[in-house]
Amino acid sequence: MFDKTDQLAINTIRTLSMDAIQKANSGHPGLPMGAAPMAYTLWSQVLNANPANSHWFNRDRFVLSAGHGSMLLYSLLHLSGYKLSIEDLKNFRQWESKTPGHPEYRYTDGVDATTGPLGQGIAMAVGMAMAERHLEALYNRDDFKVVDHYTYALCGDGDLMEGVSAEAASLAGHQQLGRLILLYDSNDISLDGDLDKSFSENVKNRFESYGWEHLLVKDGNDTAEILAAIEKAKQNTSQPTMIEVKTVIGFGAPNAGTSKVHGAPLGADGVKAAKLHMAGNTKKIFMCLMKCTNVLEKRLQNGERKLKKLGQTCLFLIKQIILSSLNS
Repeated sequence: MFDKTDQLAINTIRTLSMDAIQKANSGHPGLPMGAAPMAYTLWSQVLNANPANSHWFNRDRFVLSAGHGSMLLYSLLHLSGYKLSIEDLKNFRQWESKTPGHPEYRYTDGVDATTGPLGQGIAMAVGMAMAERHLEALYNRDDFKVVDHYTYALCGDGDLMEGVSAEAASLAGHQQLGRLILLYDSNDISLDGDLDKSFSENVKNRFESYGWEHLLVKDGNDTAEILAAIEKAKQNTSQPTMIEVKTVIGFGAPNAGTSKVHGAPLGADGVKAAKLHMAGNTKKIFMCLMKCTNVLEKRLQNGERKLKKLGQTCLFLIKQIILSSLNS
């Protein structure tokens, strides 16, 4: 299912992220470089969305709770055909740009939640999943569904240290939100250094005690395993699911796997070395090949088809309601 073009697209997400952060001379390259495979897998294989109609109400929601890794999201949006140009990426973190340091809802096309303060994105995702189930109960019928979308969130270790994420996760488990899936970028590194200096709890046990399913992907670069885990999570309709993906922060960079790559540009030499590691061009910046955009833009076609089908379903529902009222 995955081929060389997919790997090229993943590396394009990484290089776009490091280039934008390097140009801005600020940002967090570690998460986009480490989490690119899991995010790409979700967006290219699973996510139901329509860039041509980014506010389509039955789209799957994606919340980047670890909002400091915003270049991951911006790269995905650009490659998927949302209204975010390569020039917007070049203006990352600049005044009045469409690519602020942290994602902002209703400002950048395709962003579903404003995030930054860690943990809050998880809480917002829980609220979205609860809203989906409420609308599902109101409008769905036995013979057809009007509302059936999923909510996905991507978080890091820092998100799980916050009280707001714990409270929301407990509520999600209690509510049995089976359409909520949390991708956990588990890299064992914080901005301060190795994670074990400040965090040692068993996340798996904690979330299972909340009523969540926990799945583990041992290799964050194994897209097939990531996809299998997401598909398994979608089969569990009675529990929210955490998919813990073990990643290497700043994958491909000279300082990969350390806190040095968490919240600072790689530097010119670091960018060159990272691109060389990924067998890319070490001189070109903001390089984006057409075949990479083609892979993700296929999602646009899928989203358009689903939106058209939903419109037909809603029209049928309206007719049924009118006929029912006339016959009563």
